[in-house]
Amino acid sequence: MSTELGRIEKPAAEQFTTERKIYLVPLVFSPPQPTKDYAEIYERYWTGVREQLLKLEARIGAVARVYHESVGLAGEDGLNAVEEINEKSGSLTRGKVESGATFEAMEDPELVSESFDWQRCLMIGLESRTAAEKVTGFYTEVTRRRYEVMAKKIDETLKPEEAGLLFISGDHRIQFPSDMKVFFVAPPALDEIHRWLRDQRSGAAAPPPEQPAQE
Repeated sequence: MSTELGRIEKPAAEQFTTERKIYLVPLVFSPPQPTKDYAEIYERYWTGVREQLLKLEARIGAVARVYHESVGLAGEDGLNAVEEINEKSGSLTRGKVESGATFEAMEDPELVSESFDWQRCLMIGLESRTAAEKVTGFYTEVTRRRYEVMAKKIDETLKPEEAGLLFISGDHRIQFPSDMKVFFVAPPALDEIHRWLRDQRSGAAAPPPEQPAQE
């Protein structure tokens, strides 16, 4: 079960220092030319993420390993991939690595590519109901396999007492190991972003793009 940072009382936080921990940051994106209001919310969100992470590290443990959705490369190659996907999460990731954290690969690149191919098929629309059902099934299955790989990679690399930083979409379905405590990083601006996106969809405007696949 995830725990929001704002709900952790100091005495309770101290008991987590000897356990494996994941600081989970929902990935939020911005279009190339965002509206002024969205740009302001977007900046507040990532500023809030940075501040909450600093508080978590001070009270529970410094980030030892960083993981990022869609990235199947470790080390500097993985870092470069993250910076291409999202400037904000890339900046935070590089900062943690420069402070001593290790960037870990958490995805199978082939599964990532397959997932985004099926997603693109669904986005363009299919006339045949049978074809749409088949493609939806393929997408659901490869997504399930991706989450299994992610959970396994994190479990294999995050050592006892370490804290890991995970950037992933908010609607993920990862099943974390039972001995791992998950802390959900949720700045107030996250709710503002959700409201903004709902308003845009109800107005038939296009929301910020989905994250790109990494080959």
